[in-house]
Amino acid sequence: MNLSLPEMRRPFYKKVIEAVLFCAGRPVRIKELVSLFENQISPKEIESILEELQREYEFRGVKILPVAGGFRVESDPEVSEYLRKFLQPRTFKWTKPLLETLAIIAYFQPITRAEISAKRGGVEVSPHLKTLLERGFIKVVGRKEVPGKPALYGTTNYFLEYFGLNSLKDLPPLEELEKLIHQEEQ
Repeated sequence: MNLSLPEMRRPFYKKVIEAVLFCAGRPVRIKELVSLFENQISPKEIESILEELQREYEFRGVKILPVAGGFRVESDPEVSEYLRKFLQPRTFKWTKPLLETLAIIAYFQPITRAEISAKRGGVEVSPHLKTLLERGFIKVVGRKEVPGKPALYGTTNYFLEYFGLNSLKDLPPLEELEKLIHQEEQ
């Protein structure tokens, strides 16, 4: 049996990919891994290794998941209570107005402050925008070509990471979200 160099090196590539995912602290894109290996291994082979790692981690305390256009290591939701107890993280207080503002941006981006305020019924949203900008959930993505050139807001990759989404396409349909809000109000 005559193995090619990439096949002989596959266990090593797998170790490197696993270590990168554990140390990155963010989603790692396949093209970053291809570049890391200086194109010695194909994107298809990296995908194969990632699938293999996902299967190996399926029943462990951590998982390898596709998030925000890349892959990252996440803890299994089953163990979250114990992690919270152990880590005792400083919690971020989500308020209804903050979540509403973020949802409007996520679904209607790019969007201006005035448009967000109008969709929230004329409510002032500047404090919420400031908080979301500071926390890295949103960013200024441009300027609207109207007098005054107001800032246009959009979500960030951190938004996708935080909510465990691979892309904005993974957001629930807007109608489903509206039903949930209506049920909560009753």
